[in-house]
Amino acid sequence: MSTQNYDNHAKYVTGFHIVLFGILVLTLIGSVVNLYKSIDDHQRLYSAALIFVLTLSTLVLSFYARAFPLKAQDRAIRAEENLRHFVLTGKLLDSRLSVLQIVALRFASDGEFAALAARAAGENLAPKSIKQAVKTWRADDYRV
Repeated sequence: MSTQNYDNHAKYVTGFHIVLFGILVLTLIGSVVNLYKSIDDHQRLYSAALIFVLTLSTLVLSFYARAFPLKAQDRAIRAEENLRHFVLTGKLLDSRLSVLQIVALRFASDGEFAALAARAAGENLAPKSIKQAVKTWRADDYRV
């Protein structure tokens, strides 16, 4: 396994991000076409509308099935990084840091973490800029 860094840290699950999303988009397009063709046929209209609504609901559900666990994981990362900052400096993280900035800071090694956290708060660095500023990458292999 290669060493994690800025260029390869994003994790994509082929079955979820590509296959499932592709199937759902194609099904949504097909259901819209089916609904459009069924507008004048009252016997098919109900089932076409139901297929469209169910497909749209499944698409929304798949989004939230990914978003909710990531939100919970971001909260856990915020707590972990706040503890790490406290252990290293004796102080909690700056309250100006957003959750996304803190999540980005998790990749910084202990030697650069406190200084980068202060810089991120002071300059209001974007998460991408924080990750790019990391010199010694600390891998996070447990993020889903």
